[in-house]
Amino acid sequence: MDETAGAGRRARGGGGGGAARRAERTAVRQEFARYIERNIPNLEILNEEGLAIIEANAETVLEEIGVNFVDNPAALARWRDAGADVQGERVRLPKGLARKLCATAPRMFTQHARNPERNVVIGGKGLVLAPVYGPPFVRDAEGGRRYATIADFRNFVKLGQMSKWLHHSGGTVCEPTDVAVNKRHLDMLHAHMTLADKPYMGSVTERSRCVDSVEMSKILFGSDFVDQNTVMTSLININSPLTFDPIMMDALEVYAAANQACIISPFIVGGAMAPVTVAATLTQVLAEVLAGVAYSQLIRPGAPVIFGAFVTSIDMNSGAPTFGTPEAAQITLGAGQLARRLGLPYRSAGSFCGSKLPDAQAAYETANSLNIGLMSGVNFMLHACGWLEGGLVSSYEKYVMDADQLGVLHRLAAGIDMSANGQAMDALREVGPGGHFLGCQHTQANFKDAFWRTDLLDYKPFETWEEEGARDTVALAGARVRKMLGDYQAPDLDPGIAEALGDYVARKKAAVPDAFM
Repeated sequence: MDETAGAGRRARGGGGGGAARRAERTAVRQEFARYIERNIPNLEILNEEGLAIIEANAETVLEEIGVNFVDNPAALARWRDAGADVQGERVRLPKGLARKLCATAPRMFTQHARNPERNVVIGGKGLVLAPVYGPPFVRDAEGGRRYATIADFRNFVKLGQMSKWLHHSGGTVCEPTDVAVNKRHLDMLHAHMTLADKPYMGSVTERSRCVDSVEMSKILFGSDFVDQNTVMTSLININSPLTFDPIMMDALEVYAAANQACIISPFIVGGAMAPVTVAATLTQVLAEVLAGVAYSQLIRPGAPVIFGAFVTSIDMNSGAPTFGTPEAAQITLGAGQLARRLGLPYRSAGSFCGSKLPDAQAAYETANSLNIGLMSGVNFMLHACGWLEGGLVSSYEKYVMDADQLGVLHRLAAGIDMSANGQAMDALREVGPGGHFLGCQHTQANFKDAFWRTDLLDYKPFETWEEEGARDTVALAGARVRKMLGDYQAPDLDPGIAEALGDYVARKKAAVPDAFM
């Protein structure tokens, strides 16, 4: 773990003596945890026979049923040249073709941040945590549920920058509906690039917006650096079942050609977009990912990609999506095994819930999903904090509630300390029968970091809690949001780069009229 303390440095630079020491004690300190490296085994739910059946079935789906590449003649030509059977927009892949093409994709890669200390490695035993993505609405206790604005977007980027356990700034943390559709990607990227120094995601909603993402990244990092390194991860959703639409394929083509990472992720709602059984859903997920990853390698062999699995089920009475269910957990675990056998980094899980409020339902469903994500070997967890109402809402309070709990994942992933200090035989000898450990030397040496500590939840005695207003977790989270935004300090950015980014955004916005459709 590393720390920055910009305000503290400025205070120390301004003088000495008691004033400097007081300033040091009261300075805002930002602590950032490095991405997780697991020291625990993954939970494997499928045996060798089950995995082999699903893999064989997925190959059969690709060969006999095929996948559609809609309104994309160039993609159809690429597949035909690669040896696929192309009839109209339907592409059927001979058994083994997709897997052979996938072999050139890297097992892991580094996504660079503008602050090198925030770089993340995606793959292997790593776990990178990124915030909620995509909601058109936001909610907080004071303003209720409302359409998101660019001010909300910037607030969430600031919260992400200030969140200790979050490794990634994310992408569309909410959809700023007060900015024209054809221009909002510029403001969103500008916010990630200037208000945070963590890794970020590119725009995927139209080919020119992907190009803008690459060009702005070249301003931030330098053209040569972007040409040779991965600085963006972007979400490419498959229109399940078995359909690749032209917008998502445009994005995949731009980013793969530029050596920028793509999450190839089926969008599965079990019972609607996939069969109702776990094994059949895993078969469909694998078939879709194989086709998408293989296509990325047709664009550029070696382009970094991530095996994605966004899976939920539906309530058979209402048709509404459900989250944190045992079936979703089984699919998340099984997909992790399939991703590892394919040799690809894995994206799944998140702070998923269907609740309208950051309440007990939200907490139960979120905890189920987050913990399964850790156990399943997820390498990139999008939606790790802030998700509410089935992904329609980015919640301020839930963002900080979830972000606080991500610290638990860090501690669980570390495993059990079996060093001499972890065994603590000296403490056992010192205290002996009938004593207590509070005052022993080992406890005194370890008390600061012996146990994970929340920055949010309340463990005070009842009387103290009542005197302080008997605040529930939502109220505590609201206060935490206000403190984090009040303490926020923008990371340093070269003035020339800042000016060039601002100029690029201004020129691109001025070049075309606003469009809200």
